[in-house]
Amino acid sequence: MATDEEKAQLHIGIIGMGDMGRLYALRIRAAGWQHVHVCDREERYEALRTELTPRGLDVMRNGHQVARVSDFLMYSVEAGNMEKVVAEYGPSTKVGAIVAAQTSVKAPERAAFEAHLPSDVYIVSCHSLHGPHVDPKGQPLVLIQHRAPDEKVRVVERLLACLESRYVYLSYEEHDTVTANTQAVTHAAFLTMGTAWSQAKTYPWETGKHPGGMETVKMYLCLRIYGAKWHVYAGLALLNPQASKQVTQYAASATELFKLMLASDYDALVQRVMAARRSVFGWQDHETGSETPGHAPILMSDDMLNEFYVIAERMNKGEQSAQEAQRAVQVVPPPANSHLSLLAIVDCWHVLGIDPYRHLELAATPVFRMWIGVTQYLFRSPERVREACRAATHDPSFRSDDLEFVIGARGWAQAVQFGDFDAYRRRFEMTRHFFEPRLAQANKVGAEMLRVLSMRH
Repeated sequence: MATDEEKAQLHIGIIGMGDMGRLYALRIRAAGWQHVHVCDREERYEALRTELTPRGLDVMRNGHQVARVSDFLMYSVEAGNMEKVVAEYGPSTKVGAIVAAQTSVKAPERAAFEAHLPSDVYIVSCHSLHGPHVDPKGQPLVLIQHRAPDEKVRVVERLLACLESRYVYLSYEEHDTVTANTQAVTHAAFLTMGTAWSQAKTYPWETGKHPGGMETVKMYLCLRIYGAKWHVYAGLALLNPQASKQVTQYAASATELFKLMLASDYDALVQRVMAARRSVFGWQDHETGSETPGHAPILMSDDMLNEFYVIAERMNKGEQSAQEAQRAVQVVPPPANSHLSLLAIVDCWHVLGIDPYRHLELAATPVFRMWIGVTQYLFRSPERVREACRAATHDPSFRSDDLEFVIGARGWAQAVQFGDFDAYRRRFEMTRHFFEPRLAQANKVGAEMLRVLSMRH
């Protein structure tokens, strides 16, 4: 635990006052660290000074001023801008300082640090695996001891203890593998859902085709992602060398499964999906009922999914609607659904040999925990899987939605394969515009669902 003397002596610097930089700065200052220096682009200097000085932060004009006085310096900028920003301000780093960056993909960060930081500074980087609107308490916080003795890591631990997060110790390479495994395909799936719905010109909560808890989770987490900033996902997908392979395979899995659906080949679809189920979860095809995985906890139950459905109804329509929803889920099970997005994710994991549980407890984001929970729920019951396959091959009412999903998945994969930030941004913003009227409320619903999930685990 940091002493009052250390809090009075150590100077903290943060370059970049986006959502996460602001979260860190305000938390650190509120914990009693007396010298917290921050900056953003120079044109924002006056506005930030007016806003943040009364909250105890020392707002400086540029990164040179912050870097030269800071004993701990953190860059909180977009991954795509790390090279440019570190090249400009890195040479001004105070001798003996500890340098970190809050970026979602570490390969470009490492390259920038090694190229532009003086040799007489230390590197202990970090990454909070959650968004700025999630309570950091108990969430994984990656620490990377790259160029520093243990005593410098202890300084960072004491400084960031105010977040009340759970430290996870990784290398730069391990970090990018973990985030690719837990985030790249998860984001691609939700981005694709949103694109498919926007291209179909339908709001899924209004069609009546998607009632129930599983669909509630998919809808509101999708909208929660579109309520964030596009560069958060673009950096991870386009700059992480592991991510492209996963997003590409997810699109391929969706395409190949959809071809079996078009052919109405129920037997072939079941065979492929069950092989993936056996590979990823270790469950045998002949078993019946809801099976308990041997190497992972049950993340999602009927009661929890029903609770999510009721939460959404209550927050969107009021208590009366929530009561009606509660009665409905107790009487009528949700109708069958092809669940192409979930079938494709397990097929993707199977093809790439990814164990989604490997990093679940280590460094899973709240959204990934929710996503794997819904996927596990579907696949835990062989009959639910077969119902999805029957709906996919025999119910044409899902074909148009699934077609849009496949097209969307391949479009996102191409944007990632080409490393095209502009295409990624345009795809994101076009879909975001379609859902814009509902994003603020959806973010509240999604946050409440994630809060409930975190309380259960």
